[in-house]
Amino acid sequence: MHFSNEILFFGAFAVFVIFVMMLDLGAFSKKEAAIVKFKEAAIWSGVWVALAFVFFLFLRHFGYYIHDISTPENLEVIRQKYYNNLSLPDVYEAAKSKFQNNMALEYITGYLVEYSLSVDNIFVFILIFNSFGVKKKHYKKVLVWGILGSIILRFIFIFIGAALIQRFEWILYIFGAFLVYTGIKILFTDDKDEEIDTKNHPAVKVTGRFFNVYEKYVADHFFIRHKYKKNSLFVTPLFVVIVVIAFTDVIFAVDSIPAIFSITKDPYIVFFSNVFAIMGLRSMFFFLVNIIDMFAYLKYGLGVLLTFIGVKMLAHHWLTEWGFTNVHSLLVIVGILGISIAASLLFPPKENSTS
Repeated sequence: MHFSNEILFFGAFAVFVIFVMMLDLGAFSKKEAAIVKFKEAAIWSGVWVALAFVFFLFLRHFGYYIHDISTPENLEVIRQKYYNNLSLPDVYEAAKSKFQNNMALEYITGYLVEYSLSVDNIFVFILIFNSFGVKKKHYKKVLVWGILGSIILRFIFIFIGAALIQRFEWILYIFGAFLVYTGIKILFTDDKDEEIDTKNHPAVKVTGRFFNVYEKYVADHFFIRHKYKKNSLFVTPLFVVIVVIAFTDVIFAVDSIPAIFSITKDPYIVFFSNVFAIMGLRSMFFFLVNIIDMFAYLKYGLGVLLTFIGVKMLAHHWLTEWGFTNVHSLLVIVGILGISIAASLLFPPKENSTS
């Protein structure tokens, strides 16, 4: 019964996300594509953060809609499946309340981690747009459709990962070691001179293998028909950039999704936290693109964050015995991000402090 309940909720959630995406994209407006201004980006960033927080409140009070926990027996089934380390009171109503509060806390912690790690995507997206020569007025459309593609790919990634973790729990230790490695690599790697080879990029090669690629931009179109080549259908460079954006985001997901699995093993909570974070990525891109240099030490904060999460996965059993809870994780994560942002603003590097 609970499986059909999850499917119904998931379907309603998907319809909601698609509607808000279309609203964000301007699908219900006849205005031509334009460069997204700072004010518009700030408003939409606030909208997505507010929606994420509303969903947190929804989980606290109505989380039973996601999993069918309408009876003590069903609640115990879900607890053993996804929350086997969570102890619940014997009284059903108290147990349901604690379960929903725990679910909401895991969601908001995962959202914060994913949203923070998404900042790193912005640097790469800027690099992609510059490398492929995309006009600024097309950034919004490319990002929205690229992010939609990445949501679909992340959905597959998350539920395959959840199935593997339930069957082979030792995979969490591999994830943990990988996150520690990635975090340390971020701390000691300077990627300022990184460039993208637009002709040999894997996503470009795969696209060229399955589609005819037209070499010139055609306004904001993704597909065209070439009248001199038997009216064949071609994809434009703008479509190729969307594929590159989605491909790149999935590469980032190799870091971020295991990080959230260190917080919760519930694939639905992992997916919801991912969706709200990356749906807000489009507006955050335009909000931060002109001020991103102000946060010079944020990169190091993200490195420390990934390292902490990796260590937490590796030492999970010991930390649980010591009483380390999700509340402590949330406080550590907020502390790491807060310190790196404050340090960036209070002690900017010399090259950023001179005009």
